[in-house]
Amino acid sequence: MRFYKIALVIIGFILVIFNDTFGKKEGFVEFVALYFILVFITVAYWIFKQIKSIIKLKNEKTKTELLHLKSQVNPHFFFNTLNNLYGLMEKDSKERDMVLKLSDMMRYSIYEGEKDWVSLEDEIKYINNYIELQDIRYHKKSDVQFNHKVENPQARIMPLLFIILVENAFKHGLENLDKNAYIHINLIESEHEVSFMIQNNFEVQESLNTIGIGLKNLKRRLELVYPKKYSLFFDVTDNIYTVKLSLKLK
Repeated sequence: MRFYKIALVIIGFILVIFNDTFGKKEGFVEFVALYFILVFITVAYWIFKQIKSIIKLKNEKTKTELLHLKSQVNPHFFFNTLNNLYGLMEKDSKERDMVLKLSDMMRYSIYEGEKDWVSLEDEIKYINNYIELQDIRYHKKSDVQFNHKVENPQARIMPLLFIILVENAFKHGLENLDKNAYIHINLIESEHEVSFMIQNNFEVQESLNTIGIGLKNLKRRLELVYPKKYSLFFDVTDNIYTVKLSLKLK
């Protein structure tokens, strides 16, 4: 819109000069008519661009929803299977607790993941379940911390927003390290802003320069839902990988 405002100002400036110089001469009425025609064309073009942008955004949202619906076919099968396994296991067993957490994560991914917004409290619970499952899975000593300080637990955010960053930390860090592996996660929400930072160490030999599909999808989702309201920062120093994501909720 800034370009159109500048164009109108320039045309108006020319009109003022013309009025001062030739205000009493013939042709002034025609020039005024030309000015308003140009204004109409400029505004009409801007409205056309806005409508085109809205249609494009709706089309992309539809494609995303279709992809999500396709991804639900297998999760439903696994979700029902997990429920059956849970019923067959001994009470108060570690395995039963693991199946319960996995079932909760599957339910959240299927039913909450298709929503436009979820509470920050639910996202935190989802991340906690994921971390606890990974702790059971790896069976090795590591330093995994998830610290969160939230003023408004019911603050609304896009679902499944942080999990790809957490998954990457486990996949490229803890999974490949035999000892001294750590993952530190900090989430802070205050005054309608969310700050999420995750840091992990990794094997120096491993290359982290390529951006996977998960991160590309995350960036695209942020662009669609939080245009000009987010920042995503990556840093690799020696064998330490850091990601910072900041969001403005309003």
